[in-house]
Amino acid sequence: MNIKNKARLRLVSIILLIMVTVVIAYPGQTHLKWVDNAVNKLKINLGLDLQGGVHLVYEADMSNIKKEDAGKALEGIQDVIETRVNAYGVSEPVVQTSKTGNDYRLIVELAGVKDIEEAKNMIKETPFLEFKKESDEVQQLSEEQRLQVEELNKKTREKAEAVLLKAKEGGNFDKLAREYSMDSETKENGGDLGYIKKGTIFVNEVKLEESVFSSNFSSGDILPDLIESSSGFHILKKINEKGDGEEKEVQIVHIVFYIIDPADYATMMLGPNFESTGLTGQYLEGAQATFGQGGGLSEPEVSLQFNDEGKNLFKSITEENIGKKIAIFLDGQLVTAPVVQAVIRDGRASISGNFTMDDAKETALRLNSGALPVPIKLIHQKSVEASLGKDSLEQSLKAGLLGLLAVAVFMIFYYRLVGLVAVLALIIYASLMVSIFKISSITPLAVTLTLSGIAGFILSVGMAVDANILIFERIKEELQNGRDLKASLNEGFRRAWPSIRDGNYSTILTALILMSFGSGFIKGFALTLIIGVIVSMFTAIVITRILLNIVFIEWFEKHKKFVIIGAEKKIKNKK
Repeated sequence: MNIKNKARLRLVSIILLIMVTVVIAYPGQTHLKWVDNAVNKLKINLGLDLQGGVHLVYEADMSNIKKEDAGKALEGIQDVIETRVNAYGVSEPVVQTSKTGNDYRLIVELAGVKDIEEAKNMIKETPFLEFKKESDEVQQLSEEQRLQVEELNKKTREKAEAVLLKAKEGGNFDKLAREYSMDSETKENGGDLGYIKKGTIFVNEVKLEESVFSSNFSSGDILPDLIESSSGFHILKKINEKGDGEEKEVQIVHIVFYIIDPADYATMMLGPNFESTGLTGQYLEGAQATFGQGGGLSEPEVSLQFNDEGKNLFKSITEENIGKKIAIFLDGQLVTAPVVQAVIRDGRASISGNFTMDDAKETALRLNSGALPVPIKLIHQKSVEASLGKDSLEQSLKAGLLGLLAVAVFMIFYYRLVGLVAVLALIIYASLMVSIFKISSITPLAVTLTLSGIAGFILSVGMAVDANILIFERIKEELQNGRDLKASLNEGFRRAWPSIRDGNYSTILTALILMSFGSGFIKGFALTLIIGVIVSMFTAIVITRILLNIVFIEWFEKHKKFVIIGAEKKIKNKK
């Protein structure tokens, strides 16, 4: 292929590229329905600050995580939240982690989500699955709860004393027992315990035993004082007795007033005391909705399968807690607490308890979407209105267009027709950038445009012009030194390239550092700047050169005075 054919091929390639980018960047111009429909599906992904959305900040609770594992757990949260919001179809969610001192935080930005409660539910619905073992320690009541227990027991004693007084004054004991006794087994028969022997009913209650079998307690008597036991207060009346010594049996009727045991009250108010085992949803391999062993007639449950690490951990937990409860908590709520009957070696467990099949399927789906390795708490929320984002976008675009216009005026005024070619290349550059943003939206490497990204884009426009200025100044020098126009063009591009290359490479390197260590908007700025610098080198070196060397070279040769200001004088002198 000769030089002219190569030049033509390059020109045709550039024209095709320009046509494609213009169609993508400015759709609806071809009047071909299938082309316009395809291009209209390509959209620029706008960030939170441009289209509005929700900004959420969560704090991770690392209290049960070893310090050296905290970073890994935070990354696990990030992966899970990304999976969750992606499943809801949120476009380009930003999920970032942050660590300051001992504070571990998760920053979630959901562009285009207008309802902040909807956004919070996306995160909240990601369950925190945790297995806990039964603790030997009793739950401790707060001071307020302890005082409540004391007050309730005090009122119970006052009530028992009032009923005892009625009985001693001749009240019908049978009627009083049926009305006031809290012992459900004897309430219906007037408190009658029948004949009892020592150690058969009041086991370990020495004071009650001594009172019931006292020689001073005769048939028909009511004990003058309340008898207090570990379970409450007792009013006793002796009906009859038979036998002697160890064979002695006494018939008793009683009225019981139960008191509240602080430990029982703690369990009732605070739930059973369980402690962490370290087995959480981060070890979960999969979950599915199933029926219990009884088949279709059994209640639905969620079957869990742990990975190898979780399997070994679960085996150790069940091995150490045979005969004790292992509680399963989902989002901090106790779901079930089965007793360990044997060591579980296959890494399988199940969650059951009042599930419908739909509930079980939903729970399994949520767990498969990712269970959080540690709990998180929402500490900050902010909603960005779409109108604010729209205003920011419009103002940024106006600023960019004004800047582009100012650059175009300067280039044409100072570099004349060569400057006009540079402006044409700059327009092509803008079309290429818009096309790249749109095409990236359908790829895994989608670029999200933010205000900072627009700043990077505008900065890269300046760098594209800067490359052209370096080239044109070198061309001017070559023309002033007496070279012909074609030689000046080639030499100008050749001599300007090292400066353009080194300057752009250093910019790309700096931007890569920003991407590595920066966050959110800084990364957006850096990424857009890198893309812009690469495209600007292509338009300045390739497109501008082809346009000058092939399209305008002959016309410029005849009208050198219109090429570059400052070159005419030397050109004339050389003649």
